[in-house]
Amino acid sequence: MIPRDRKLEQYILEHTQPEEELLKELDRNTNLNTVHPRMLSGHLQGVVLEMISKMVFPAAILEIGTFTGYSALCLAKGLSANGVLHTIEIDDELAPLAQSYFDRASYGKQIKLHIGNAIDIIPTLITQFDLAFIDGDKRQYIEYFKAIMPFMKIGSFILADNVLWDGKVVSSVASSDAQTKGILNFNDFVHNDSSVENVLLPIRDGIMLLRKVR
Repeated sequence: MIPRDRKLEQYILEHTQPEEELLKELDRNTNLNTVHPRMLSGHLQGVVLEMISKMVFPAAILEIGTFTGYSALCLAKGLSANGVLHTIEIDDELAPLAQSYFDRASYGKQIKLHIGNAIDIIPTLITQFDLAFIDGDKRQYIEYFKAIMPFMKIGSFILADNVLWDGKVVSSVASSDAQTKGILNFNDFVHNDSSVENVLLPIRDGIMLLRKVR
C-alpha cells in the first residue's frame, strides 16, 4: 500500500483521466448524505475499475455492495452493447440515491439494482458472469466468493475490494475484530485456491484480482 502522501496522491490524480461530472456530483452527495462516505470507490479506483472492465469487455458483471453506485457506474462503462451489470445492496435506504444516478447515466439502463442479501439473490440471476466485484460485508467475503464461483465463466475475473483493510492485515488483530479476520481469511483462502490465479494490487485500500482457471 502506497504511504499516505497528499502531494503524491495529487500527482497521481493529475496524471489520471479526469473524473466525469456525474461521478463528481455523486462523490459530493455521498459525502454530504451518508454516514461512511469513504466506502465510495472514488476517482482513482473508479478509473481502475473502468479500465479493467473495458479490457474484459463483459457481457455480464456482478457487483456485491452497491453503496451509492459509484463503482457500478465505472464498471458499467466496459459493458458490451447489450451487456448487463447486476449490483446487489443490502441497505434499502441507499437504493434511491444510487438509482437516481443510474437513471441519469447514458448507459444506466444496463445496470440492474437488487436489494437484499447477495447470498440469496445470486442464484436467482441465472447468469454466467465475465467480471465480478466484491465489496460487501468483509466478514462474508469467503461466502460471497463461494456463492459466485459456480456462475463465473472459465477465464473470468473477480475483484475484491479492501483486502489491505487500512493496513490492519499486517497488525495484531483483536479477538473481537471480525471484519479484519474476515479479510485475512479471505486473502489466505483465495491465495491457496487452485481454481483461481491471484494478484494483490496495492491500489487505495487493496484490490485482490482473481482469474478463474478451472
